[in-house]
Amino acid sequence: MSNADESSKSSAVIEFRGVDYRLGDQNLLHDISFSVLAGETLVLLGRSGAGKTTALKLINRLLTPTSGEVKVNGRSTTSWDAILLRRSIGWVIQESGLFPHYSVERNIAVVPRLERWAPERVNARVSELMQVVGLESNLTSRYPHQLSGGQRQRVGVARALAADPGILLMDEPFGALDPLTRAELQKEFLALQRRLRKTVVMVTHDLREALLLGTRIALFDSGKLVGVFTSHDFVHSRDERVREYVGPFREAALPI
Repeated sequence: MSNADESSKSSAVIEFRGVDYRLGDQNLLHDISFSVLAGETLVLLGRSGAGKTTALKLINRLLTPTSGEVKVNGRSTTSWDAILLRRSIGWVIQESGLFPHYSVERNIAVVPRLERWAPERVNARVSELMQVVGLESNLTSRYPHQLSGGQRQRVGVARALAADPGILLMDEPFGALDPLTRAELQKEFLALQRRLRKTVVMVTHDLREALLLGTRIALFDSGKLVGVFTSHDFVHSRDERVREYVGPFREAALPI
């Protein structure tokens, strides 16, 4: 192993080591191995059913590997207390996944209150995060149905950040938004990540989003990992499976 490989491994926050995940007779993931480095945004890219969301759920132990090992901060997910592991990881999904009967303030404060933060600390954190994600303070008492799609997604990001986790998992976080709102939130996410330097794993099937937001791209195909690439190497790869993914974007003359 080279010095570069050793350095990369030592700074890995998340590691997959020969991971399989089977559901009945179906092998959803096969022999997956990769690392996510501290402070980077790794985008899991692939078609629907490629195994991206399955891999994401293995990180916070919503699923457990059939074989192999997933490690978070140097510990196998199976050695973590599942609740403590999930509270240490922020989770952002499509359509935000907010509790509909909770106000904005209560949604953001869920994990801090579970962690028994003092009320004044919770209130200060909610106010801080409302500013961080670009929400007006007068929205704290509103409910999700009273917000726009973009506002709900901002609340979802704020909730994921509330207890200041080192890791964020994001599953198609901007996929349900209209193109203008999506572009706006992508831009805001980039600015936020430059400030906070979280370790992020994001699922998308959109190549342009992957190239814009990802430090590196992990391409999944039929439950297997094709490889992990920088944006430049992905676009210029000679691997046939990568070329098949990039091809339609080139043919449509879409900016990549």
